[in-house]
Amino acid sequence: MKIRELRIEHVVVGTGAAGLQAALRLHQYGETDLAVIAENINAGTSRNTGSDKQTYYKLSLAGRDPDSVRAMAEDLFAGQCVDGDLALCEAALSVRSFLRLVELGVPFPCTEYDEFMGYKTDHDRGRRATSAGPYTSRLMTECLEKSVKENEIRILDQMQAIRLLVRDGILYGVLCLDKRETKEASYLLIWCKNLILATGGPAGMYHDSVYPVSQLGASGLAFEAGAKGKNLTEWQFGMASVKPRWNVSGTYMQVLPRFISTDTDGNDQREFLLDYFESPEEMLSMIFLKGYQWPFDVNKIYGGSSVIDLLVYQETILKGRKVYLDFTQNTGNREIPFDKLNQEAYDYLKQAGALCGTPIERLQRMNEPAISFYRDHNVDLYRDKLEIAVCAQHNNGGIAADAFWETDIRGLFAVGEVCASHGVTRPGGTALNAGQVGALRAAECVRLRKLHKTECKACPQNLEEELRKEAFDFIKTPEQASGTVTLQSMWAAASKRMSASGGMIRSRQNLKSALDAADAGLASFLETVQKPEVRQLPMFYRLRDMLLSQKVYLYAMLDYAESGAGSRGSALYTDAGGRKPASSFPDLYKCRLDQEAHGGIIQEVVLNEDVCRAKWRPVRPLPDVDYFFENQWKLYRERELEVNPNGAGDD
Repeated sequence: MKIRELRIEHVVVGTGAAGLQAALRLHQYGETDLAVIAENINAGTSRNTGSDKQTYYKLSLAGRDPDSVRAMAEDLFAGQCVDGDLALCEAALSVRSFLRLVELGVPFPCTEYDEFMGYKTDHDRGRRATSAGPYTSRLMTECLEKSVKENEIRILDQMQAIRLLVRDGILYGVLCLDKRETKEASYLLIWCKNLILATGGPAGMYHDSVYPVSQLGASGLAFEAGAKGKNLTEWQFGMASVKPRWNVSGTYMQVLPRFISTDTDGNDQREFLLDYFESPEEMLSMIFLKGYQWPFDVNKIYGGSSVIDLLVYQETILKGRKVYLDFTQNTGNREIPFDKLNQEAYDYLKQAGALCGTPIERLQRMNEPAISFYRDHNVDLYRDKLEIAVCAQHNNGGIAADAFWETDIRGLFAVGEVCASHGVTRPGGTALNAGQVGALRAAECVRLRKLHKTECKACPQNLEEELRKEAFDFIKTPEQASGTVTLQSMWAAASKRMSASGGMIRSRQNLKSALDAADAGLASFLETVQKPEVRQLPMFYRLRDMLLSQKVYLYAMLDYAESGAGSRGSALYTDAGGRKPASSFPDLYKCRLDQEAHGGIIQEVVLNEDVCRAKWRPVRPLPDVDYFFENQWKLYRERELEVNPNGAGDD
């Protein structure tokens, strides 16, 4: 076993869009004692996910669309359980963050006069959404990585963060597994003052997932260090293809594909959705709305498009069948009477020049790159049916942070999906904006502390020895494993349990059983799993981290259910209000909605000595800002420590 040490003032964990931007912002502010660490620079959600036209949400920047920072902040705040200061920051910095990406080379489309036009997305009152195509986040990541390398920012690849070194609420370092070594266990201990966690959501918890297989998350190490979880109940679930993993939102639905159900062998093919609607036109109108009313939303079940998600869930989970999208034929293999669709669907398809043909012909007219994506992954939508399921897609909750994206551990920041800046609902594409804004705010906090000389001090020698011993003790953990269960089988069982109990349909009974199982799995972890070989160490630490995350998340979900709260967002609680779960559609889903009763309070969970505890607090309101110029100018000069705040240029 080998362990080496480095001293790096600022560390960024993660090489997605948020992490790379954080590194660039720190470098922009003159911080060169800096490194980015990653398990695999080519892994993660930013680089390996997307949709029909992956959305980036920002302030309107074209035409006559009326908009303002305050209006955008209010829309973000309206998502329930959103802290107002975070919403205001995300709105205020959306243009600055977006245009930085444009300048770095991300090909966001514009008019010939350089206006960045937009479109409407889910939970959006305006047209703030934009896209660079199916691979928007990948293009962002590639442009950011190029800039990081051009600025010669150090990247330590194949380093897996496995433990944060924290004392009395202050971060002092991070312990990493060196994955390059396969013959002898090797570790890197980095002493640092600031660490920006940009590891994405804990996607590895779920079996039914549209996240790329390389996206696993590392929230468990933050919980174990004492960081609070916030809004952990709030996930997004939606329909996605199984192979490859890809969201089938937007145009994939708006072109009105057929929904086909078969048995597990591909036989007994039928258009099952027709059984639940009064007419094919009503069904097609709901399929169209599903395009931008995505993901699943309990408020859009009855008379809304989320009934489509529930019917797919019932067909796959409850009936054990397979569901496919068929773009080769119209429903019933006949022409669609477009004038009988709802007005919104008709007008949209008419404006797109798509009142014709088959779903694949309409998709070709409206969004040909959406076809190319599947062709690149050996699926020909002109010929092949596309298997789908309802999958975990995004975590709106995560690690709690303040308006500088700093956790309650000083020096530990959380940016991107790992941070809980969202609430119950959010406009589509806000996640990409939030990651860029959070990266900027975290770097700004580091800059201001250095400017005001309030940055964290170096770790005292006696404490450093204590933390070094903690790190040495922790890396001996794998040697204590003495069980017979393989890491892979334990992972599969735990992730299937999470999808079944903590997915879009939940009950207190199932949550309690799943939490007990996660607790038991952690308590007996070393007695259960086989002793790992050196090449298995990455999965050993990932599995432990995943079980920690499951424990905290399941506790949050159970606490929410037992608090008397109802169904909301993408989570339907089947026994909300004491009602026993039903067994068939539609009675299964007749549950009490929360109706924003808990929208003004936030649940936070902390893990302390293996015990979870939850507290509820009011949301932080939208700041009431004094916008009188001279007043803010004075505050700005004081904040920036101007040498001569009353000097020349005051006219």
